[in-house]
Amino acid sequence: SNSIPLYTEHLSYCSDLYHGKTGYLYDLLPIPFTDEAVKYVAARIRQTQDILEQKIAIENASFYAAAPISTLSEIDFLNAVLQEADCWLHLDINNIYVNSVNFSDNHQDALKNASHFLRQIPKERIVYSHIAGHYQESPNLLIDTHGKDVVAPVWDLLADAYQLFGVFPTLLERDSHIPPLPTLMQEVNKIAAYQADYIYKATSKMVATC
Repeated sequence: SNSIPLYTEHLSYCSDLYHGKTGYLYDLLPIPFTDEAVKYVAARIRQTQDILEQKIAIENASFYAAAPISTLSEIDFLNAVLQEADCWLHLDINNIYVNSVNFSDNHQDALKNASHFLRQIPKERIVYSHIAGHYQESPNLLIDTHGKDVVAPVWDLLADAYQLFGVFPTLLERDSHIPPLPTLMQEVNKIAAYQADYIYKATSKMVATC
């Protein structure tokens, strides 16, 4: 056992075999969404949890090209891994939006698909969350850079997530183009305000029903 309360890792791969040697790819690449991959990944997660003697969390990752052999949707694959591995979920709100835009025909469909994805997540698995900005390469291609301000649709998804699942720890990611601290804290304070708003509404509802 150890004193670290939570380990998390992206649900992705970053290495491959080439002529019998392992090569490391410096990016997070999407695992094919198949039943076989569910069993393989879940077994690796269970092995890790056995070694650490605690559950870990997996994070839904952003991706830009779907594996052609996939037979499951992203959310079905994610939920199957969570169930098979009996692990926690590290929910990345921005990645839900990025993937929805990258794999939808238009922005309205992207918003619907992001909302649909969020509503299929098992509440009891969520232990932690990320929110971040991204780079818009084109109207139908977003890159998860953590280098810009959080956009309005992602804030809306975070608010929806709190209403659906309750408040959970939420981290603002900012890896590049970091603004002055007072500017950065505006987004941190916005997260806190969203959480306080949910708690106030939930408490008011409880009082009203007493």
